[in-house]
Amino acid sequence: MDDAELLALYDDQVRGSLGDRVPSTWTVERDGPLTRCITPRDGFAMFTTDASGLSYDELVALVNRTLTSFQRHGVGFEWKTFDHDRADLPPLLVERGARAEPHEALVLGETRLLAAEPVLPDGLRLRRVTERRDLERIAAMETAVWGEDWSWLADDLAERLDGPEPAEVLVVEDGDTVVSAAWLVPLAGTQVAGLWGGSTLAAYRGRGIYRALVAARATSALAQGFTVLQVDASDDSRPILERLGLRTVGGTTPYAVGGGAPH
Repeated sequence: MDDAELLALYDDQVRGSLGDRVPSTWTVERDGPLTRCITPRDGFAMFTTDASGLSYDELVALVNRTLTSFQRHGVGFEWKTFDHDRADLPPLLVERGARAEPHEALVLGETRLLAAEPVLPDGLRLRRVTERRDLERIAAMETAVWGEDWSWLADDLAERLDGPEPAEVLVVEDGDTVVSAAWLVPLAGTQVAGLWGGSTLAAYRGRGIYRALVAARATSALAQGFTVLQVDASDDSRPILERLGLRTVGGTTPYAVGGGAPH
């Protein structure tokens, strides 16, 4: 598939199915081309169908309704925008107090290109985890990496492990220390699986750990029949993924209103 085909598949299958595959603890509201979600922590909004048919006034009204909706629920929220969305959306969000979070590359490609036997540095081990204790250890590692409270992640991963197509959560350990973690998120009803996580303690970076976690997850995804992988990639992970054969087909910028944890 070329870049345009990958992006079209993402819009159709991943964005288009958001409201049908959220965790059972989320509440979904559909408003024209927009889907709003209330999670146990905060809110999330994204165009899930083409919004180009809205007039400017209709777009303004939709933005205003969305802010009112989340205010009514008493939660902050994140509006996930894409580079190929209509250009007049971000200014409307900023005018209403939204804060642009770091831009991420939208990276997709064929699973078979990344499936391989994971190779780790000597002394480290990779394993799949499901126990609550391990999820809390992952949350503690993420807190150390990002310098802010990520304790919510243990609950989030527990929800994903119990979903209709459970996530696979992997850790890399040095003895009793979790040095990196990542999870494979199969997107139910699509050809796509997401590669999420991948944060690594600073002292262990640059040693091939992220590459090993990608290889392990891609191998699992291919065995389950997911032929396309998708990543919202940071500047650190994007070059690695491109070297492995995935391609940057677009980008995404979350706009946060009133705080909230990332999705």
